[in-house]
Amino acid sequence: MSTRSRAILLSAVAATAALTLSACGNGGMSGGGGNTNFVTGKNGIDTVPQGKRVAAPDLSGKTVDGKTLDVADYKGKVVVINVWGSWCPPCRAEANYFAKVSKEYQGKGVQFVGLNTRDSSTTPAVAFEKGHGITYPSLYDPTGKLMLRFKKGTLNPQLIPSTLILDRDGKIAARALQALSEESLLKMLKPVLAEK
Repeated sequence: MSTRSRAILLSAVAATAALTLSACGNGGMSGGGGNTNFVTGKNGIDTVPQGKRVAAPDLSGKTVDGKTLDVADYKGKVVVINVWGSWCPPCRAEANYFAKVSKEYQGKGVQFVGLNTRDSSTTPAVAFEKGHGITYPSLYDPTGKLMLRFKKGTLNPQLIPSTLILDRDGKIAARALQALSEESLLKMLKPVLAEK
């Protein structure tokens, strides 16, 4: 192999590694600009006051198990949207917490919905859900099109996992652009659930 070929190969490997590392972050503060009315809170949880919330975009399509889902059908419930990928180590770290809390709040006016991104097929996504005991539906969004429907600054496609809480009117009430512990997830969920 020539020196030039070796240099090109090393550059390609370095670029691939950089993309892989940036695709699954441990969280961060920026959703990518735009005025989204988020108030930065402690522990990476941002909230929006009730009077300043904006409606979530249309989130509908096929789920990882081939069914059809429209998040708008859950209006009247608090909706927890978790953006994840089976390839993402922090997603694996938080998955058991989401499975546990979703079961604890089943039938209590809360609906969990996953938003699976960047899995090249549904096979690893279905295996991920089964392996972590996730029983709520997940929309399949391999190219991130559903994520891009949110107002600029709401989500950062490079910060996976991310979580949004929609209030009973389908408006974005809280977000975290990082993996969550069970305690952090409940700190996001409980105030929105307590709203009248």
